[in-house]
Amino acid sequence: MLSNDLTSLITRIDFALISSVHIIYPPLTIGLAALLFISELMWVRKNDEKWYRLCRFFEKLFIVNFGAGVATGVTMEMAFGILYGRFSQAAGPFFGQVLGYETITAFMYEAGFIGLMIFGWGKISRGMHLFATFNVALSSTLSAMWILVANSWMQTPTGVEYKNGIFHVTDWVAALLNPNVKSAFPHMLLASFELSLCFVVATCAWFVLKRRNVELFLRPLKYALVLLAVVSAAQIYMGDVLGENTLENKPAALAAMEGHYDTYDAAGNVNSAWHIIGWPNAEGNGLAWSISIPHALSLIETKTWNGPVKGLNSFPKDEQPPVVLPFYAFRAMAGAGGAILLVSLWGIWLMARRRMTVELAPRNTLFLFIAVVMVVLPYIAVIAGWWTREIGRQPWIVNGLMRTEDGMSAMTLGLAIFWLVGFAIFESAVVAGTIWFLAKVVRQGPDLTSKLPGEGHEHIGQLDLPPGGHADHPEYVRPV
Repeated sequence: MLSNDLTSLITRIDFALISSVHIIYPPLTIGLAALLFISELMWVRKNDEKWYRLCRFFEKLFIVNFGAGVATGVTMEMAFGILYGRFSQAAGPFFGQVLGYETITAFMYEAGFIGLMIFGWGKISRGMHLFATFNVALSSTLSAMWILVANSWMQTPTGVEYKNGIFHVTDWVAALLNPNVKSAFPHMLLASFELSLCFVVATCAWFVLKRRNVELFLRPLKYALVLLAVVSAAQIYMGDVLGENTLENKPAALAAMEGHYDTYDAAGNVNSAWHIIGWPNAEGNGLAWSISIPHALSLIETKTWNGPVKGLNSFPKDEQPPVVLPFYAFRAMAGAGGAILLVSLWGIWLMARRRMTVELAPRNTLFLFIAVVMVVLPYIAVIAGWWTREIGRQPWIVNGLMRTEDGMSAMTLGLAIFWLVGFAIFESAVVAGTIWFLAKVVRQGPDLTSKLPGEGHEHIGQLDLPPGGHADHPEYVRPV
């Protein structure tokens, strides 16, 4: 392998690592913020202390995840400039401005209200605190929207003219409302709710399984299971809508993720089979073997028995994406989504049989254990889905207009290795720290003894002399 090829490969691996780590955090921030709002709303409306205790407990987990998301998000912004400097320069007139909008209208907006949400308990009224939590949920959703606008534009670039190495925006509305974002954003939003509900289900199931605070955690467990079933079913529908969008706007990507090489067979019949598994042949122009379901591809993509789907061999060889990674990543995503739906339906079935009462729920050990382990599935689905989307766009960084290697920064092999090692150490440290802090918060469990916050204007802490203490060593009394 030539040095330039190796440098290019390392750069790709580096950015794939950075983006794959970063994408595991924002979905939980988005979905958990909405669930925190619902929990706090229940407390404010019903004055039920249990909802307050749950809200404060999950808020701690939210803060850990939010901090990790910020750390890896800043790294990702750096990576655009360091690894893909030529793309950043070329796409700046659109991409840079959209990220700027995200910073101002979502990130800064979120940062202000998240301060009120974390530190405002007892300092502001309950209603005002609820308003702050609502705005954290809204701003995190807005942040996701802007990011999906930018990424979707890379999938279906409209409203721009690529001239002299720069993308000039000719129609802002067309660029912002590009064809891909209309289905990609709802798909990502549902994925965020799905991941967050799985996180809540797994956390609550762990407490019930351990017979700790069963009464407190059983109610959110049951609510989350019902919501998870609804969201998982909606996500399957939304995934199908996005698939139709991909067929229309990125047919090469869809052919790669389905391992579909030829539109018609040698006899002129439509190749309508959907491959469950398979492997490309040595020539890279077909599958060496596969296990397939006849007509399933046409039914899924065209909603007809024999509708033709454009095969990969219809595109020039140098414009075809890789097959193996998007093919299996897509199946991993779909399989994880299907498993989540089945587990949530299992939980609903247990509820219908009255086996999820305070007395009986801890006895459902197999279900509770699977519900805890299930927390990895949405993360697999999110990462695999992202790989399907990004690798399926190759060899383009801006689909059909700019090739990926043309967007890379000019750097030596040694520099590429340096950045890969540096980013890998940082990302590993953030992931390890996140897991450690999340586990610590869960092990400690909810605070069930502290004073409930009132309607605001409470003190911000004070120094008191502890019983039997020395006057030179007063003790800090924390606020609520």
